[in-house]
Amino acid sequence: MPDNQNIIGLPDFELVKIHNIHPQKLEVRYVGKIECPHCLSLRLRIKDSFLRNLRHESWGTYATRLLVWAHKYHCQDCGRYFNSRFPGILPYQRATESFKKEIVEKHHFGISQQALSKREGLGNATIERWYHQSLELKRREFSDRQCPRVLGIDEHFFTRKKGFVTTFVDLAKHRVFELALGRSENALESFLKRLKGRERVLVVVIDLSATYRAIVKKYFPNAKIVSDRFHVIRMINHAFLKTWHQLDENSRWNRGLSSLMRRHQQHLSDEQKINLRRYLESIPGLDILYDFKQDLCKVMLTKSINHYQAKLLIPQFLEKIRLLKESGFEIMRSLGKTLDSWKEEIARMWRFTKTNSITEGLHTKMEMINRRAYGFRNFENYKLRVIVLCG
Repeated sequence: MPDNQNIIGLPDFELVKIHNIHPQKLEVRYVGKIECPHCLSLRLRIKDSFLRNLRHESWGTYATRLLVWAHKYHCQDCGRYFNSRFPGILPYQRATESFKKEIVEKHHFGISQQALSKREGLGNATIERWYHQSLELKRREFSDRQCPRVLGIDEHFFTRKKGFVTTFVDLAKHRVFELALGRSENALESFLKRLKGRERVLVVVIDLSATYRAIVKKYFPNAKIVSDRFHVIRMINHAFLKTWHQLDENSRWNRGLSSLMRRHQQHLSDEQKINLRRYLESIPGLDILYDFKQDLCKVMLTKSINHYQAKLLIPQFLEKIRLLKESGFEIMRSLGKTLDSWKEEIARMWRFTKTNSITEGLHTKMEMINRRAYGFRNFENYKLRVIVLCG
């Protein structure tokens, strides 16, 4: 005979009877210790008995109900009345905790609330409430966290009404630390003042955003700002491609050629290098511009070097900034001014390996969470799910 404990799935319960009807009903009786929840006394008197009809975890594809005999007790020590308390069953609930967990897992792994509602005979609001309760329990683990030592900051779009959300990522552990609605200093001020352990942050990785740079300097006093390598190289490529389009107006429609111009030289085959060089030499000055861009990107891709090697690289970087600022193209001069204003933060990239590619990857996961929920209107609900699932 199978053990009653394995059949019921709850501790200290005794199986009384199985009703083989749909839904299948298990009539059980609690045989564990009963004590007064107020004074912990064992001197109790039964005043009334009743049967609790509860939804319980399924047996395969069969729905199950649990019929639990419960009692109303009178404590002879403190004189209070109370109803039976059972492990795995909360007071005033119509479902066991194991059934709630089953519904939460089904919803978490992609079954919509509407499909679960029809299949299980539950309301959409009930499913949503259980799911939120499950997330709240997990979020309590993160409630007392302090700021990580290596922090990544970036924004992503939320809704047209709410605008953008700023993401704070623990780059060392590859997880979301916090979310805040807005991306300006005024919008983030109250949130940043409440952050615990801001003085612990030693490194902050950001894109070339003057707003985020001002925020980091003000609210993370011990942090060194490091520019994100991906955004720096993307900005250089963007300026180069715009200048290229000015030199050759028909180039913007040639997608194959555009692909070759974007790539780093080391990613081109020998045949592609020969064909590309033939094209570059056909337009006066384009080959010089292309080679300069490749050299500049090579400097930007340098990483994990010591401070002696970085000192040797600094003069090359400053010389390239000077050449950009003296360029005959307005776009390249603008690029030179931007690199000059961020030269310290960019130079720190050479000794630091972490980038906001970790943050961008988490943003992709957030998009999947948003898509699975068919969008969010309430930011707190969105934040709760992201912190639990990505934190």
